[in-house]
Amino acid sequence: QVQVVESGGGSVQAGGSLRLSCFASANGFTMHAMGWYRQAPGQQRDMVATITSGGNTNYADSVRGRFIISSGDAKNTVYLQMNSLKPEDTAVYYCNANSLHVFKDNGYWGRGTQVTVSS
Repeated sequence: QVQVVESGGGSVQAGGSLRLSCFASANGFTMHAMGWYRQAPGQQRDMVATITSGGNTNYADSVRGRFIISSGDAKNTVYLQMNSLKPEDTAVYYCNANSLHVFKDNGYWGRGTQVTVSS
């Protein structure tokens, strides 16, 4: 079973920064894809940024240039550096992970961490 745990959420003022962290544990297996998604009340869950074990990254257009996703050397950890935060970034942020060793359609999800940006 894959366990995914996020941390680093909180409340900040517009223009501030936060750094989210995620760790995935799956009997020592390497994660081949990880990413961050967010969901505001009444909205769908949207992709924010993803990264593969090969280093390929993708960003939502709304965060490109402000957020940076990176992974640890073991490819079981991922970070999201969020800069120049806007009130529109307020949402629950979820970490997702998947592995070729224990592949699951739609991957494995953490419980989420709240990010609140005030004006």
